[in-house]
Amino acid sequence: MTWWMPKSRDSRFDAIVCDGAVRSGKTLAMGLGFFLWAMSCFSGRRFALCGKTRGGVRRNVVQELLPWLGRLGMRVSERRAEGVLTVSFGKRENDFFLFGGKDEGSAALIQGMTLAGVFLDEVVLMPRSFVEQACARCSVEGSRLWFSCNPEGPQHWFYKEWILQAEKRNALVLHFTMQDNPSLSRTVRRRYERLYAGVFYRRFILGQWCQAEGRVYDFFDTENVRPVPAGAFEQWVISCDYGTVNPASFGLWGKMGDVWYRVDEFYFDSRREGRQMTDAEYAGKLRELAGGKAVREVIVDPSAASFIEGLRRDGWRVRKADNDVLSGIRKTADALRSGRIVICDRCTDCLREMDLYVWDTAAGGEKVVKKNDHAMDDMRYFVTGVLSGGMGFYACAPERRFE
Repeated sequence: MTWWMPKSRDSRFDAIVCDGAVRSGKTLAMGLGFFLWAMSCFSGRRFALCGKTRGGVRRNVVQELLPWLGRLGMRVSERRAEGVLTVSFGKRENDFFLFGGKDEGSAALIQGMTLAGVFLDEVVLMPRSFVEQACARCSVEGSRLWFSCNPEGPQHWFYKEWILQAEKRNALVLHFTMQDNPSLSRTVRRRYERLYAGVFYRRFILGQWCQAEGRVYDFFDTENVRPVPAGAFEQWVISCDYGTVNPASFGLWGKMGDVWYRVDEFYFDSRREGRQMTDAEYAGKLRELAGGKAVREVIVDPSAASFIEGLRRDGWRVRKADNDVLSGIRKTADALRSGRIVICDRCTDCLREMDLYVWDTAAGGEKVVKKNDHAMDDMRYFVTGVLSGGMGFYACAPERRFE
């Protein structure tokens, strides 16, 4: 936190990059350091706090830091509608602007500002154009750049441009592990270690910039498959990956206790069958899959606009799925490993794709091969929509029961 102080041996650096494992304390340490530096070295200046979304940076950075800033004697006032924090420390006062770098258009939000420093939390999740624009805004004498992130693949632009080029960039690189966080007990660390496997274990637990290869869910085997349990299910949800030329896959999910079971599915491959289905035919198959059950909602591939509209007219409660593939895969892997979702033995197409769903090594391991991924997609839609508390668009409200 004090690398910037004049007597520090690291004060010559213009930037700091902290990467490494999840829950290793990177954000708290970097955030406190950023505010201490800004409030000790400047007054009457502007700074930027950046995350993937403005709400995310407020939740993950600002709310975590506020109690600590108060203990340090800093006074914080917020103009929430404008996304601005005004921080006072003794006779010094500075403004901190909150920005979200979610897509290529986000760079325009920060363009034109003059900044004394920027903190980019989870920088690898932001588009390069936004990061470079934020850095370019730091033109005040003595300004510095602060970055934190969990590792991605070795082909990621930030790894190649900043981690590997740290000396050229005059950047200090610090690597964090879970052992660096004194608030994590050994029990909690072990729980996190059990949550991840394969590439996600290497990235999020070991903190390695490694390429994804082989099966996506390489930990999954026949021991993870169960028959449909006896007893009453409390809730029902259907997830849909829509396809006309490509296969369509629908999954029926039932909740019993704290576990969601994929109890049945519908899968249609138009190439294999030699014909395509219409939206109306797919809606009929969805109704058959529901089998008269009180389905809470249907989570649908967001690109299937006409199919979603047809379901809405039929009275289904529809949610557009979150289609962030890599984030969804990580969350699905967590759900499978922790037992929060279970694939039942009658879901043969989902189980078949589990063995065939692989990373695309030709693309640097950051994408999946776009084959045998339709049940995988509908499963991912379910996890991100239901287990991750996604707030998608609802097209209709009432729960439907079709006899």
